[in-house]
Amino acid sequence: MVFATTLRQERFEFADLRTVLARASEEKSGDQLAGLAARSERERVAAKLVLAELPLGIFLEQPLLDPDEDEVSRLLLDTLDRKASQGIRSATVGEFRELLLDDACTAENIARLQKGILPEMAAAVARLMSNKDLVLAASKIRNVTRCRNTMGERGVLGVRVQPNHPTDDLGGILLATLDGLLYGCGDAVIGVNPATESVDTVATILHGVDRLIRHLDIPTQGCCLAHLTTQLACLARGAPIDLLFQSIAGTEAANRSFGINLALLREGRERVLEHHRQREVTWVGDNVMYFETGQGSALSAEAHHGIDQLTLEARAYGVARAFEPFLVNSVVGFIGPEYLYDERQIVRAGLEDHFMGKLLGLPMGVDVCYTNHAAADQNSADNLLMLLALAGCNYFMGVPCADDVMLNYQSTSYHDAVGMRQLLGLRPAPEFQAWLEASGIVHADGHLLEGNGRQQLLGRLGEVLEVG
Repeated sequence: MVFATTLRQERFEFADLRTVLARASEEKSGDQLAGLAARSERERVAAKLVLAELPLGIFLEQPLLDPDEDEVSRLLLDTLDRKASQGIRSATVGEFRELLLDDACTAENIARLQKGILPEMAAAVARLMSNKDLVLAASKIRNVTRCRNTMGERGVLGVRVQPNHPTDDLGGILLATLDGLLYGCGDAVIGVNPATESVDTVATILHGVDRLIRHLDIPTQGCCLAHLTTQLACLARGAPIDLLFQSIAGTEAANRSFGINLALLREGRERVLEHHRQREVTWVGDNVMYFETGQGSALSAEAHHGIDQLTLEARAYGVARAFEPFLVNSVVGFIGPEYLYDERQIVRAGLEDHFMGKLLGLPMGVDVCYTNHAAADQNSADNLLMLLALAGCNYFMGVPCADDVMLNYQSTSYHDAVGMRQLLGLRPAPEFQAWLEASGIVHADGHLLEGNGRQQLLGRLGEVLEVG
């Protein structure tokens, strides 16, 4: 089916729905690399005009990937709430944008629609929104999840402490973790990326982080971001798992390149849920998965099937939604300038990802980051950080001095998180806030305290290491 429009006497034709979506996307170096991007700004505008007039139902009628050949497509269609989608199916993409931005459209209205929104619908409407629109629409939505604590409530800004170490030294990891705790960070998760993908190393990290959490009685989650199969091997050896992590993508082939499929994700989730039932831990909910995504991942795996990177990112969120995760985040600038060239593209992608994930019902965080060879710097990261905080982002990364010494990329620091909380009057997760106050780390108004509480907590790190 050919889609066409005339713009100032110039006719533009688009061979299929994939082409309309790709040409309507904002400029991304990844789409240009794949040969999918608009060839001019006029063509981009023409594609947006065509897209705005398409009914949302067309994405159900014309799947971008055959569900008989791609298990992600099949999952997205099988898990869609058809009753919830009935009310918006006949609306055009442009009308859907107007609905979401209307003052009368509340968080409750959106919540009733979320499970009826196909990821391709979310990707389509994101293309018609300005950066301000993406912030405004996302700010209405709150997706709350629970594991050892409660994340995502209005007024809450969480932080993942990311205490990576280039040699996986447990003492270094725990010291960096404690540093983050003393800044009021770590309520989202204490999440370590291991330098070595081995069962022994990952198990040591899992046990060490768990000892710290138990010894200090911290209401938060631990996680080691190794491959899912490595984590499950650690679980079989008796290592504790609070959150099961995995990177995911928007096509079956891209997930296969990660060494996973949907059956493995299901098995992992069930095993961790059973593990939780056997542990003597107070759980406030059963959201046990942690997923990371990023625009360009399917293209980098040569598994994009001619679909643009924004749409594939939305499809990854559709995969995540099916597993009721505690955390999801886009590592927005991590893949590199081949996919998001400069700060303008990174900022745009970060706002798109956050909006789409929130619209689909996910507890979205963003790793506001960039690689050292991208045309970006810490000021541009600050800009995106502030925009996402205004948009109601669930959590950010807390990396010592914002410089990850193991992964060699730039992110956001503990200080950045404190700044955003103070600037916008935000708090950590409620259970974590109570612990911070009881430990003498923060005042009831959220401001950091200096004094004995901080010194006592620092002194107890030695006890944790001695237990190990």
